[in-house]
Amino acid sequence: MTSTLTPQPVERTKPERPGAVARRRTRVLALPEARWAAAATVLFLLALPLQLTGAPAWTWGPLYALSYVTGGWEPGWEGLKALKDRTLDVDLLMVVAALGAAAIGQVMDGALLIVIFATSGALEALATARTADSVRGLLDLAPATGTRLSPDGGEKAVAVEELTVGDIILVRPGERVGADGRVLDGASEVDQATITGEPLPVPKERGDEVFAGTLNGTGALRVRVERDASDSVIARIVRMVQEASETKAPTQLFIEKVEQRYSLGMVAATLAVFLVPLAFAAQLTDALLRAMTFMIVASPCAVVLATMPPLLSAIANAGRHGVLVKSAVVMERLGQVDAVALDKTGTLTEGSPRVTDVRPLPGSGLDEGELLTLAAAAERPSEHPLARAVVDAARERGLDLPEARDFTSAPGVGVTAVVGGRTVAVGAPARLLDDTDTDTDTDNTAAELEESGRTAVLVVVDGTPAGLLGIADRLRPDAAATVASLATLTGSAPVLLTGDNPRAAAHLAAEAGIDDVRAGLLPQDKLDAVRELERAGRKVLVVGDGVNDAPALAAAHTGIAMGRAGSDLALETADAVIVRDELAAVPATVALSRRARRLVVQNLVIAGVFIAGLVVWDLAGDLPLPLGVAGHEGSTVLVGLNGLRLLREGAWQRAAAGESS
Repeated sequence: MTSTLTPQPVERTKPERPGAVARRRTRVLALPEARWAAAATVLFLLALPLQLTGAPAWTWGPLYALSYVTGGWEPGWEGLKALKDRTLDVDLLMVVAALGAAAIGQVMDGALLIVIFATSGALEALATARTADSVRGLLDLAPATGTRLSPDGGEKAVAVEELTVGDIILVRPGERVGADGRVLDGASEVDQATITGEPLPVPKERGDEVFAGTLNGTGALRVRVERDASDSVIARIVRMVQEASETKAPTQLFIEKVEQRYSLGMVAATLAVFLVPLAFAAQLTDALLRAMTFMIVASPCAVVLATMPPLLSAIANAGRHGVLVKSAVVMERLGQVDAVALDKTGTLTEGSPRVTDVRPLPGSGLDEGELLTLAAAAERPSEHPLARAVVDAARERGLDLPEARDFTSAPGVGVTAVVGGRTVAVGAPARLLDDTDTDTDTDNTAAELEESGRTAVLVVVDGTPAGLLGIADRLRPDAAATVASLATLTGSAPVLLTGDNPRAAAHLAAEAGIDDVRAGLLPQDKLDAVRELERAGRKVLVVGDGVNDAPALAAAHTGIAMGRAGSDLALETADAVIVRDELAAVPATVALSRRARRLVVQNLVIAGVFIAGLVVWDLAGDLPLPLGVAGHEGSTVLVGLNGLRLLREGAWQRAAAGESS
């Protein structure tokens, strides 16, 4: 009774149109569990009418025997291997019960148990494989080859696995992009709905990022490869979801821990059900039949299957919508959060801030172009969104950026580099200047920029303040709705944790509907804020994207990173990643997790009711073995199918609409 996304044979279908993605779909008979179950069923259906019509035993007996072998050898063998490791597998108990039924002359009943049990296992394997299909199908997005350009202008078709960082590839009209990279030359529109969820093709030109597997439009693009094929967005999606499927949630671990003790207790109870009636002169056949029925109906198969299908279905559904939940543990924990802490830049905002003001200070000897050149050259190696805004502003003005040496970065403070022999520091005014470094012009200009809702960035040249940059970021269109949804789900309004200045943070928080604003925070301060909430008994969800968010993401009950602009450290530290950069996916994932947790509870109740009812019937009444088999295996199938409800598209739509139950 396993439920993991293990590799299965798949059937490739031809794309319906040029550029279409072939869909991987596991064929039923490609699964060994399905083939053995089908063989056992066919043999049973051949034997049953012969027995019922009074044919000689030699005509239907061998068919039943073959049904036992084909349907029971695999679970029996796995059970024996588990027994060798001193664990008791419920599969082995089912096989033993079937053989016990045959031993007392109930050959047809035992065969029926084997057939239903094998069919149940095949359905579980098929459901798991189909769940994996939805994830592995992403691999078909990436083309098998790409056109690599040599320095002399030559072209060569190579496997995408051979492309390395720094290679230049040509993407012709109508082709899929072969690797994650950045456009060097050309202009086109790229359909990247499969990665970012954007419904319309996105214009791409020099400097824009493109993703492997996205579909190029009518223009040709020259792209510099920035990630190896194994590290592309698509590869990360597949790898993370497959890794997630191999983990077990706390509920599942608890059930497996209890399962061993329960199974041993069930064996002891079965012996008691068999021996006690014999002590009171009961018939051997009747006592053995009742004991075999008890062993079947008391088996915890449905309980074992109650947890993982809902969680794995939720993981697969979230993955189809651009949310990578890294483990079943995370999917279960997401539904427990009752407080949310949001970063500002790149999370609550679009993460693409723009330089709105360039203010050289009197006495610096620099004009706007020179100040912006020094700042952009120093910021160019940085991955922070504000640094990219400064570099983009310089490029838009056509400024030539000199090389920077000795680059260093302090998260939450700023960067330092040597540009043209001058030491340039760029960062927050409060962090770059000591309390003793008072400068009226600097303070006044910074206050003016911050009062207008802009982020003030100070540029210090050779230890002297040279000017300030005003940077503004736009609130995401869905930010206010997301904040409201999270407040409804958790019962408390989100908290804004940002390293930005208090005025700019308060201005943006008011637009988003957030009252609790904690600004000017270093990474350690964000970590302290999360720990403060947790000391108050809250289970905190942190949503961020930058290096400075990584400590808080790691310390929180659950951390989610915005994948499109997120730093590598944040992506690795977070428990889940929003690949499509849709902030609204955060409350949708929390709601989906809560639905999965509710389905787990439903499954446990269903399993418990069936087991208790059938056990009482068997002990207090006269439960026919075939009916006990049908009830037990029916509850197992019902629990499995109930858990797979979250694979449906409607489950995500309801979660996105704010329905958590």
